[in-house]
Amino acid sequence: MMNRREALSRVALIMGGTVLGAEAFLSGCTPAKTGLVFSAEDIAFLNEVGEVIIPATNTPGAKEANVGAFMSVMVRDCYDEKNQNIFMEGMRALQFKDAKAKIGKSFMEANPQERHDLISALDKEVQANKEAQKANPDKKTGNEKHYFTMMKELTLTGFFTSEVGATKALRYVAIPGRYEGCVPYAKGDKAWA
Repeated sequence: MMNRREALSRVALIMGGTVLGAEAFLSGCTPAKTGLVFSAEDIAFLNEVGEVIIPATNTPGAKEANVGAFMSVMVRDCYDEKNQNIFMEGMRALQFKDAKAKIGKSFMEANPQERHDLISALDKEVQANKEAQKANPDKKTGNEKHYFTMMKELTLTGFFTSEVGATKALRYVAIPGRYEGCVPYAKGDKAWA
């Protein structure tokens, strides 16, 4: 039989372990301390890239959701130093080197059609690399994500989790009722936020 003092000691040990375990878990998610700073021009550039990925139509585009600011926070606060470097180098490459090689001018100087063509070519290149990796998994190509994949994923996440994306591009119910597992869906209906 356990006495009260022993029970309290065990509870304190369990609770202390929980607190210490949570601290260890959370400190494992600490981002790299690189002092990474995104300028207003960087955020404007990322908004323009996002707008090519999700253009404004009868719904708002990525620029209206300010995905550039979202990307800057995610890269700065959530990416490790290696992925931060890949993203930043890729951002510079897309803005200048890749753009000049494919369309003869910087991304920001390009017209909307040239931007679309550049992003489409880059997306096809990334997809071709993925297919080549699937076809030949033994070939070592590195485990790094392509910078454009990061930009595209962050654009989609930033847009569809923003107020603009969730309320104007998706069907949104501010205060949902009960869970309904089977809701009829007709072709062309918006997805649910």
